[in-house]
Amino acid sequence: MAGLKIINMTTGKINVSVENIFPLIKKFLYNDHEIFLRELVSNATDATLKLKHLTSIGETKVEYGNPIIEVKIDKEAKKLHLIDQGIGMTADEVEKYINQIAFSGAEEFLEKYKDAAKDSGIIGHFGLGFYSAFMVASKVEIITKSYKDEPAAHWTCDGSPEFTIVKADKTERGTEIILHIAEDSIEFLEEFKIRELLTKYNKFMPIPIKFGTRKEKIEQKKGESVAEEDKDNIFTEVEVDNIINNPNPAWTKQPVDLTDEDYKNFYRELYPMQFEEPLFNIHLNVDYPFNLTGILYFPKMSADLQMQKDKIQMYQNQVFVTDNVEGIVPEFLGMLKGVIDSPDIPLNVSRSGLQADSNVKKISNYITRKVADKLKSLFTENREDFEKKWNDIKIVLEYGMLSEPKFYEKSGDFILYPTVDNNHYTLAELKEAIATNQTDKNGKLVVLYASNKDAQHGYIEIAEEKGYKVLLLDSPIVSHLIQKLESDNENLTFVRVDSDHIDKLIQKEDTQISKLSEDESTQLKTVLEEIVPKANYSVQLEPMDSTAAPFIITQPEFMRRMKEMSQTGGGGMFGMGNFPEMYNLVVNTNSELATTILNTSDKSAQESLVKQALDLAKISQGLLKGEDLTAFVKRSFELIK
Repeated sequence: MAGLKIINMTTGKINVSVENIFPLIKKFLYNDHEIFLRELVSNATDATLKLKHLTSIGETKVEYGNPIIEVKIDKEAKKLHLIDQGIGMTADEVEKYINQIAFSGAEEFLEKYKDAAKDSGIIGHFGLGFYSAFMVASKVEIITKSYKDEPAAHWTCDGSPEFTIVKADKTERGTEIILHIAEDSIEFLEEFKIRELLTKYNKFMPIPIKFGTRKEKIEQKKGESVAEEDKDNIFTEVEVDNIINNPNPAWTKQPVDLTDEDYKNFYRELYPMQFEEPLFNIHLNVDYPFNLTGILYFPKMSADLQMQKDKIQMYQNQVFVTDNVEGIVPEFLGMLKGVIDSPDIPLNVSRSGLQADSNVKKISNYITRKVADKLKSLFTENREDFEKKWNDIKIVLEYGMLSEPKFYEKSGDFILYPTVDNNHYTLAELKEAIATNQTDKNGKLVVLYASNKDAQHGYIEIAEEKGYKVLLLDSPIVSHLIQKLESDNENLTFVRVDSDHIDKLIQKEDTQISKLSEDESTQLKTVLEEIVPKANYSVQLEPMDSTAAPFIITQPEFMRRMKEMSQTGGGGMFGMGNFPEMYNLVVNTNSELATTILNTSDKSAQESLVKQALDLAKISQGLLKGEDLTAFVKRSFELIK
């Protein structure tokens, strides 16, 4: 039928190797049936942009004008119309287009990719975009007129391999596709449903999309030719096209052409239900060795990182594809928001295939590098502001240090380590600041940290009295992070401020002398071990300053860290997450209480002293709870009667 002229009705068969391809499409790709609209609008966009290209290079003399794509619902007739003002098709082109859809291997294709069918990009990627219409339509019509001076054509197909093509009386350039919506798909005749789909998939397509009209108030001058009753009004109401998309989203523009307010406005456009302003944005723009544009935003992080529902959206040439960007965006940036747009990302491959794809690897590495560079520039240009935002972004960056080697390499330039009194240091600055005071007798630089400023207040205070700086490291992955920092920095160790008494945390050459003899110390330890529960506490006698606390509860750094790492996953020793909590009870042998306990002959009084002191030490660690707390309160009231 090549060279066909449309004088009389022509019939033909679509070139397929299976008896009926459409039920197969519907069967395997049913989960994606709603994307038919995306595909048809994408085709209309392509047709319009092709015309724009031809006019721009002088291939045709037709006027490009200001074309739009229109979507119309005819609920009564159960039809959905899509109309474009693009390049259009001749009769020969319609037939050719229908026949060249690579249907010869359709059966094999569907079998091969049926597991990937949930990927919404599959149809368009394999040239089946137009045929997705048959997922929702019992009959499809194409009425089209080419930009060339040839008659219009009218193609009709009812979902079987049979089609008809006749001459049409369409006079204006472009294509109209009419979907006769099937009984099982009547939801696509509802205005709200079509608006939802257009907003989801086509919100940023490059050609304006009209969906109905809306009322708009415009300012008028007095005396203008308006209705008599409106002559004195400042505003008058007019009916205008309801353009549902933004054809020129921020990511398609150059950063130099955008203000901070433009970026914030685009964020609000992306996430209209998000009331928090983003902390900052990163504009992505690369055209070699792959194409990628986009804008990523750092949002304020909530305490529950799992609650994030607004994800990074992925587009291909401004067409929404998915918000599952796993494998494309580095994992640690999954908590960010925004848009990436790339035609170079394969849509229909397995997770392992995606990981192996060289372009995807390059894109992921580029995004990592771009984020790191942006953070460094923010830190350099306005450190004060960066420090203010640190708490809101630290969990993402700390996770990045642990999960992305390339990010870790660059992180030293901007990762901050805040102290409990809100001073911020880079690691290099911190090492320099504490070198003199916090180097122990073995030449190790000891970094003290707290995980909870209030709960560990007493320990922090003791450390600060010694002139030590105490960091506040309170994110859930801090144990993993400091483990990595220690392994990469020789003679650097992190210890939590409550993991031992202060003289043991940073051991110096000078040592305290115990007031108790060796025999007295042994006797005291025996007394204490009879009263203190062995299952949870290991008694340690230490000579300390006589003014220091008589009883101190500490949790050994190594054990606690391994347990934390085991609980948060990705490290630690096997099974340690299930270990019971173990603490050291450090008893100051130079305290008056130690002497009093030793010299009290009444066993009952001795036991009361020990229990009271132990409970006080427990309170300082937040360990006194339930029945034990109630008993302590009663006992304390008895003491002050």
